[in-house]
Amino acid sequence: MRPAPTPGTYPVRFGTAELLRDADRPNAWLVMVDGVAQSHVNLDDPTDLEFDYVRRIADVVDCLGEGPLDVLHVGGAACTLPRYITATRPRSRQLVFDADGELVALIREQLGLKGLKVRVGDGREGVSGRYDASADLVIVDAFERGVFAGGLATAEFTNEVARVLRPTGTYLTNVSDGPNLPFLRRFLATLATSFPHLALLAEPGVLRGRRFGNIVVAASRVELPVPDLTRRAASATYPARCVAGEDLRDLQGKARPITDADALPSPVPPKDVFGIFQPRK
Repeated sequence: MRPAPTPGTYPVRFGTAELLRDADRPNAWLVMVDGVAQSHVNLDDPTDLEFDYVRRIADVVDCLGEGPLDVLHVGGAACTLPRYITATRPRSRQLVFDADGELVALIREQLGLKGLKVRVGDGREGVSGRYDASADLVIVDAFERGVFAGGLATAEFTNEVARVLRPTGTYLTNVSDGPNLPFLRRFLATLATSFPHLALLAEPGVLRGRRFGNIVVAASRVELPVPDLTRRAASATYPARCVAGEDLRDLQGKARPITDADALPSPVPPKDVFGIFQPRK
């Protein structure tokens, strides 16, 4: 039997990690790095998703039909989504790339990674090393100190993701942006260079530019399940909007794609915007 996790602080590659017990769940844990919330996992129930943006990613996964999936993850932390997919889609094959080897070792020791394949290394290089048409789903949720790395937002990387995905595959990313959504607009233009079908999920306040927050973006060569996503977003504990079609193209406007020559990281979040953790009642 695995020993109980030990709350505390631990040095990792990108700062200092903190492992905190969730006071409202007996075996749930929050992982933070330098005050920024990275992951929340319930070891007794992997389908219990605390963070709203993670729930939105899971909603997209749930709407992709039935059966196991071949999944690549760029960014793992405590592997909330890989654990969820393992629980909800048995026999799925998953591979996680994470650049922070010390954090991976901490999660493996304290929270366990049984049944999950996690490789330490650069996620972009990891995706580029995969075979053509070998994945059903690619999920990118990779932040360093609250910033989405610019090298993962370029047309060149997007083309690599498209190459690795099967023709009906889906690309899912979590990005963040603030007033006027300048990064999001260019990121949408970037995805459109490889994928004809896009949709995004975000809180109305974020989409109106009233506050900084997460935006989940889905991309595919085939139609996305927009009606199902719209219903799920509207009925969520914290309702979100699903934007697709002409509305999304209007949001994108005349934004230029991001390329390796002008790699653009996402904006630095306002102080403490992702560091406050208030468990749901």
